[in-house]
Parts: sequence; structure tokens; C-alpha cells
Amino acid sequence: MSEEQKKYTEQEAHKYFGVSLNNLVWQLLEKTDRTPEEDEKMIKAAYASCYHWGEVGTAVNQARGEWMISHVFAVLNQVAPALHHAQRTLTITQDNDFKDFELAYAYEAMARALAAGGDKTEAQHYFNLAERQGTTIKNDEDRRIFENDLAAEPWYGI
Repeated sequence: MSEEQKKYTEQEAHKYFGVSLNNLVWQLLEKTDRTPEEDEKMIKAAYASCYHWGEVGTAVNQARGEWMISHVFAVLNQVAPALHHAQRTLTITQDNDFKDFELAYAYEAMARALAAGGDKTEAQHYFNLAERQGTTIKNDEDRRIFENDLAAEPWYGI
């Protein structure tokens, strides 16, 4: 049976779309010449991925979905939704006592959203927390990925 003909359970479908939409967001984020239509598609895909993971995933998946939405809005310099979803990322992370990779990214989300909003002092505070937390990531590959993401623009002048 080909991939197109495969029958999915509801849970499998949610997982499939969560992963596929997340991958689409990353493809669009990596484009340097996105159109306004692609920006809108990226926003919708980030929300949809988060929704699907929320149906079948764990709190880690939910935190990562909120992070993705925040990141998309921060990259697009849409401050209010970027900050809203960054705060949701941090809340989920703290409520579940996540550390390591998850906490580093929660701080990064806050820093980037605050930087987009022009609050350089608070943005720098969270950036420093993210940088410090990043050094505690145990898995070498995860740490490298985080460090690359932290180094990536936009940082809006902080």
C-alpha cells in the first residue's frame, strides 16, 4: 500500500500532520525571499502543527509548538502574538519543571519576542538566561542546535 493509500488512525493522523506542518514551517523559515502569502502560510502551519501535537503529544510537544508559533511571529516582527506564545512556552516549561533543552528554548523565545518589541533590557536578560541554560544541555547535538538557533537573527539590535 502506498503512502497516499495508507489508512491512519485519528492519533496517527494528528501525529503525521503535527510533524509535516512543523517541517513546512522550518522550510518556510529558511527561505530568504518569502512572499507575504508564504508568511501567512507559515503562521497557519505553526498553529496547525501545535494543534495536532496538542491532540496527541505530551507537554514537551505543546511547549515546542508554542515555541514555534512564537518564533514565527518574532521573525515576522509581530510582537504581541510572539510575546503571548513565548510566555505560554515559558509557563508550560516551568509548570512541568522542564530543564535542559526545553528551558533554554523557553528563555530564547522570551528574549526574541521582547527584542522584537524593543524591550532591550528584558530581552538581554532572557538572552543571558538562554545562553547560560544552553551550556547545561547534556546532549551534544541538542546543544549545537540550540547554539545555532540562538546565534541566528533576527535579534532586533540586542
